[in-house]
Amino acid sequence: MSEHKPKSRPPTSRFGRLARLAGLGSKGIPLALESARRVLGKDKQRTAQEEEKAQEKLRKNAEKVAEAALKTLGDMKGLPLKVGQMVSYIDGIAPPGYEERFHATLQKLLDKAPPLSPAAAVQVVTEELGAEPAQVFAEWEAEPFAAASIGQVHRARTAGGELVAVKVQYPGIDKAIKNDLKTVNLLEVMMGPLSNKVHAKQTLAEISEVFLSELDYTREAEMAEVFRRMHAEDPDIVVPHVHQSLSSRRVLTAEFMHGESYAEFCTRATQAERDRAGQAIWRFMFRSLLRHGYLYADPHPGNYRFMADGRVAFLDFGCVREIPPDLVHGIKRYMRAAMDEDWDEFDRTCVEVLDYDPEDPSWEVYRSYTVMLLQPLCTTRWHCSPERARETVTHIARGVRGLAFEDGRVLPKVPHVPHLPREFTFLNRLQWGLASVMGGLGTIGNFRHITEPWIRAGLLAVP
Repeated sequence: MSEHKPKSRPPTSRFGRLARLAGLGSKGIPLALESARRVLGKDKQRTAQEEEKAQEKLRKNAEKVAEAALKTLGDMKGLPLKVGQMVSYIDGIAPPGYEERFHATLQKLLDKAPPLSPAAAVQVVTEELGAEPAQVFAEWEAEPFAAASIGQVHRARTAGGELVAVKVQYPGIDKAIKNDLKTVNLLEVMMGPLSNKVHAKQTLAEISEVFLSELDYTREAEMAEVFRRMHAEDPDIVVPHVHQSLSSRRVLTAEFMHGESYAEFCTRATQAERDRAGQAIWRFMFRSLLRHGYLYADPHPGNYRFMADGRVAFLDFGCVREIPPDLVHGIKRYMRAAMDEDWDEFDRTCVEVLDYDPEDPSWEVYRSYTVMLLQPLCTTRWHCSPERARETVTHIARGVRGLAFEDGRVLPKVPHVPHLPREFTFLNRLQWGLASVMGGLGTIGNFRHITEPWIRAGLLAVP
């Protein structure tokens, strides 16, 4: 994917990372302006011919921006790469009108980001496990078969003969991520009073806590074991076994999972296979959250392998959040109310749990958005699709935009933003990401039947 010589580490200095993002931002300005123009309404002074020429110019620019983003974000790793991955698969967040171009290009970031040099991985393994990979493992492939935001993955074979996947953290990525977070927090301070209106400080605190915890692979190993126990009785779900003796804070060794990638599976699978796989993914996400209080907050397509026997393997447990029991109870309250069509209770819960304000013009926007998200639970047959996934993002964006420019305003007014529990930062990521994954699969299922027992029951400790 990358034509230049692999580097030994990603850029880590705050200035160096800012400079790269600034360079990418300058390339995207025309596209951003055109996207804003589309959102706010076309320029009525343009003729049809001028409009067509402008669109052709922007289409070419979109391709250049997407390719520039692919290279810049791939080289930077860390938080910028995470953002690029989200744009690549969540329907509705790429620039309006250019989603297909951005998705097609940036999907290469899901598990094929530019790797670092083989020597860099050897250095980290040696520092963490006390010897070079050739001494620790019976076999070691120097070239990684996957690379992502924090580390890259190498095939290896243990002394006992088991094929394993060894995730090796990029040298200096901890410093890079901390500098990214400092930059984002500085922007929050510069926002001034607006920051308080949109509760930016709380959101950034949640992002910082979760992303910094991803740097500790010992925690990821623990979470993998927790999720393995949660789903041990589900015949369609596989969580790879972690080799604790071959793992550390920056190296994680787990059994190798054979199978198709998400893209391969979506291209080939029958509808019956898509239904089975999608329902397994749904059970994995919602059993964890509603039965045990654990949020798997990184649903992107690179984290699945679709096995020949119909099972789905889940690969990455770095972005996991334990949700407080009272919040899980609150989420179940509005889910139950919607399923029972008890709209008085639903409205009370929206106020008490989600901070929606029934006296504010924003009430109907947020309420209708929440009802829309719960539609798969309120019917006995739901067909997932990219169009429905896109609506999970565009519905709320369209409503907020209407409030901001109501009564023909030229300058936008910041509407009321509910003070949601901080955990909703990643709950929203799950909602949007899962909708896009399921939409790509085109799964059809009775999601109410799957989920209702967990919604109506209390939480259980992990076995």
